[in-house]
Amino acid sequence: MSPSVLKNSVLNNSTIFNNPEIVAKGWYIVCPSRQLAKGKIKSFDLCAQRIAVFRGQDGKVRALEAYCPHMGTDLGIGDVVGNQARCFFHHWAFDETGQCRDIPCQKHIPAAAKLQSYATEEKYGFIWVYPNAIAPTPVADFDELKGKETVAKADKPLIRNCHHHICMMNGIDAQHLNTVHHLSVDLELSLERDTHRNTIDFTLSGDMPNNNWYARLGRRFLGDRYAYSMRYAHGCIGLLTMMKDVRFLPPLHMLYAYVPLPDGSTRIQPVYVTQKRKGPIGWIKNNLLLLLTRLCYYALRGEDGKIYDNIQFTAQNLLSIDQPLVEYMRYINQLVPSAWSSIQPSASDSPSSSKSPPTNSIPAQPAHEIKPHALNHSLS
Repeated sequence: MSPSVLKNSVLNNSTIFNNPEIVAKGWYIVCPSRQLAKGKIKSFDLCAQRIAVFRGQDGKVRALEAYCPHMGTDLGIGDVVGNQARCFFHHWAFDETGQCRDIPCQKHIPAAAKLQSYATEEKYGFIWVYPNAIAPTPVADFDELKGKETVAKADKPLIRNCHHHICMMNGIDAQHLNTVHHLSVDLELSLERDTHRNTIDFTLSGDMPNNNWYARLGRRFLGDRYAYSMRYAHGCIGLLTMMKDVRFLPPLHMLYAYVPLPDGSTRIQPVYVTQKRKGPIGWIKNNLLLLLTRLCYYALRGEDGKIYDNIQFTAQNLLSIDQPLVEYMRYINQLVPSAWSSIQPSASDSPSSSKSPPTNSIPAQPAHEIKPHALNHSLS
């Protein structure tokens, strides 16, 4: 790849990326599981929607649109009867499909007495909601942890003053490792797209830096090579795996869950994850690895936050070193808008449209895989 500026904007024909009016289909984080006890119901604002989430007597979590179809009362101030949500106002009761099952004052239930239901899942210690009644895939996994019992520890959520698609790119921006964090690393990129799981994986690897004392210390204890990967799922979840293929340490895992807010900012929920190890020694190791993951995150968080709280994003002068960002934007623009979007793209603009891209757009790389290439190009 030439180190020159990529002359044509990746934002040509963009309909999803950085669009505050579009909410893509995906899993959105709601609240910690422990906040919703058995037989309790709460309402949450999620992607400009009001969602009632309740846990039935069977322990299962369910989610419905919050406002009762009778007179519009928020179900979140109601209660749970068995496995149904009951409105506080007139005691209409709704099952997990959103169908009204009981109206105390009459036997007949109108056909319109129905609410939109949403798929739910509990994972990493949180409740997640999908903007359809059925989700095609579960909440994303780390490959190394799939099928294993895990321990998750949440940090405090934070707000970034930009669209979530923008701050999500931080982990694959190779330039800023040097300019912002002073880590002089020459990285190679490999990329793989999984259309079934609707994920895209970026793996960046290279020689450990040797330009300052802490870089040399890391090289001494971790080895000469370093790799990390970022998996993006549905444009609203980032799964970061650090310390891949280093000495002494297993990979460190961290999840970022992104929720767009009405004012255009983003709420980010960081969660540290590791394989659960049994016994007292296992407990100590679990907590040490979670602490180390947190320390790695905190080492970079403040500097990154300064960027994303002071940005008006443009992609008119991307360099070849920015190729991971280009591929990420392409991936986002292939997502499907959900019913939570305030607008729906026209047929000609939709990701599934057969319309040919404009002739001045960046040529697409193969969707399934991009083989490793160097990202150590000059910025001149």
